[in-house]
Amino acid sequence: MNRDAVKTFLLDLQERIVSLLEKTDGNSFLRDAWQRPEGGEGLSCVLEEGRVFERGGVNFSHVRGQKLPASATAKRPELAGYGFEAIGLSLVLHPRNPYVPTTHFNLRFFCAQPPGAEPVWWFGGGMDLTPYYGFTEDTVHFHRTCRDALAPFGAEYHPRFKQWCDEYFYLKHRNEPRGIGGIFFDDFHERDFEFSFGLAQSVGEHFLAAYLPILQRRSATPYGERERDFQAYRRGRYVEFNLAWDRGTLFGLQSGGRTESILMSLPPIVKWRYDWQPDKGSEEERLYREFLVAKDWLQP
Repeated sequence: MNRDAVKTFLLDLQERIVSLLEKTDGNSFLRDAWQRPEGGEGLSCVLEEGRVFERGGVNFSHVRGQKLPASATAKRPELAGYGFEAIGLSLVLHPRNPYVPTTHFNLRFFCAQPPGAEPVWWFGGGMDLTPYYGFTEDTVHFHRTCRDALAPFGAEYHPRFKQWCDEYFYLKHRNEPRGIGGIFFDDFHERDFEFSFGLAQSVGEHFLAAYLPILQRRSATPYGERERDFQAYRRGRYVEFNLAWDRGTLFGLQSGGRTESILMSLPPIVKWRYDWQPDKGSEEERLYREFLVAKDWLQP
């Protein structure tokens, strides 16, 4: 196990992603370095009111604590009460143009220290896409790139992590998925550290290849107030998921994390309506009918 290698990789990945996004948007990210009194540090990179991104955040954190929060021990109750170390990179991009989807990506490494025993470690992470208007070409590209990230490690990982993503990013109180999915994994400790870390690295290295072509393809699409209005409505679902169900958000808040960095994932403009339904045959209705469904997008 090599914590320093994980930290070095994630910091380098953060800088590469931020640099490329700055070139894409034409504006600079605010770089906000912080210290955590309970132990740890981080670097939050945030862009607001950009040309392409209405809000974007690429946040690195390395925190330590005396007791794992409940959100981190839900699947590992035997580790409750143990000291921990968590290293992670989390990204959320909310584009201005409604034809460009919102995207989320993260990688994290946890290490718990039972007294008198070897450390217990695992990886987690993934990427997913939340479109406001559906395009089959974009959806297939995103899922294909996710599959390519995992292929060198075994053919079984993509269907497994895709299903996990479909099940995780699901609003149970709405009975609908947040978006078109991607890949998600957690509590990942298979074979040895090098194998598990290698898989996590490959997911990180494939994120820009999964998202940037979609961004470039759709960012010049004309839109009006109708599209912006629907975008704000659908962003409400994003907020609901992050605040009600997301384990990463809960972990950050339960562990006394930095609230500004944790909640940078929320979009700047959001709307809710009572029992709103899209017009039959509209592009908005098509999103629900054809894209907000669990399916294998890579089948011919």
